[in-house]
Amino acid sequence: MDMLLNPLDRRHRLRHDIPVVPGAFPLVGHLPAIACDLPRLLRRAERTLGSYFWLDFGPAGHLMTCMDPDAFALLRHKDVSSALIEEIAPELFRGTLVAQDGGAHRRARDAIRGAFLPKGLNEAGIGDLFAPIIGARVQAWRDRGEVTILRETGELMLKLIFSLMGIPAHDLPAWHRKYRQLLLLIVAPPVDLPGLPLRRGRAARDWIDAQLRQFVRDARAHAARSGLISDMVSAFDRSDDALCDDVLVANIRLLLLGGHDTTASTMAWMVIELARQPLLWEALVEEAQRVGAVPTRHADLAQCPLAESLFRETLRVHPPTTILPRRALQELQLGRWRIPAGTDLCIPLLHFSTSALLHEAPDQFRLARWLQRSEPIRPIEMLQFGTGPHVCIGYHLVWLELVQFSIALALTMRKAGVRPRLLSGVEKGQRYYPTAHPSMTIRIGFS
Repeated sequence: MDMLLNPLDRRHRLRHDIPVVPGAFPLVGHLPAIACDLPRLLRRAERTLGSYFWLDFGPAGHLMTCMDPDAFALLRHKDVSSALIEEIAPELFRGTLVAQDGGAHRRARDAIRGAFLPKGLNEAGIGDLFAPIIGARVQAWRDRGEVTILRETGELMLKLIFSLMGIPAHDLPAWHRKYRQLLLLIVAPPVDLPGLPLRRGRAARDWIDAQLRQFVRDARAHAARSGLISDMVSAFDRSDDALCDDVLVANIRLLLLGGHDTTASTMAWMVIELARQPLLWEALVEEAQRVGAVPTRHADLAQCPLAESLFRETLRVHPPTTILPRRALQELQLGRWRIPAGTDLCIPLLHFSTSALLHEAPDQFRLARWLQRSEPIRPIEMLQFGTGPHVCIGYHLVWLELVQFSIALALTMRKAGVRPRLLSGVEKGQRYYPTAHPSMTIRIGFS
């Protein structure tokens, strides 16, 4: 941790009477520690400074970080805005649901929400579309014997998303290439010159948006065609308020972005945990054999409680979204602190996800906390999907595909008499920002 902080910055400073974490570097602030060791950074700051402190996010500026669980309620607060997300990454999130509030957010969300509910997903045949793609990929893993797991789950998620969008197989290489270039916009410095990340990322975004506009035109020309994109377009066109196609295209692109990296990370961690825990693997195999086939509808997921619990516990222990940025529109009272209007806030989902105040034995990977409960799941236990008006629209889609993946993996490997095994350590190489994922080098064997 000390190597990730600036040893020359040891001053004890206050902003609005709230302490600033020392150790920031010029220009990049605390980003090295945030990206490489966020859990320890948060624990150290809370231990030495208390539950409220400032972190320096470099180009994004200082964000006041709230470690008190009451801060989770900020996600529902009428005087807290998500517009900061667009300011941090305008090239990616301008005009999308995650960066909007109020009427604009409500109109866009209401227009497409139905396509992402279980009824809409079932009518579009998404489960039937995904099942053979997932099955073919895990079959290939079994045949190869070992894989670099995060790379493989990333490729699988792209294939699922591209199939969702109806992209023909012969176009997939170009989409893969443009998507990788699009991701440059997450880290691109604001220098617009030929060959630099910002120019390349913008070109990829413009190419993708042009393709998405053609998808929208095709969906309108074939109104009877089914599928998630066609359903989004149809619902969008039926909405009471006329919304421009730029909004629709931006949110279809958000589906591509939001559905890939975070879900691929969760999928990889699921395999890693199954490799680390043979008894958990055996229990999943037993459930998969009882079910007999990969579920394709949400009504079938009730037959897979262990697979669903694996999905939920993996999200809790290894949350792919570690922080949520927000902005106070009016003066707020947080604990004993008065937060001025305009203050940028950091809500540390990673901390809440593994807090002893919210979870018994939070450091233990225990499916029993989901399997043996009688009360409904609380919003704070689903914090990876947010709460309030910005609760993740893709929740039911992710739930379906990750349970499908678990059952397909168990059935395929059990048929060959093999199970996942770790071929490398998992301690080094994790990343926590801008999204979290395991090391890119972790290899899983099937033997």
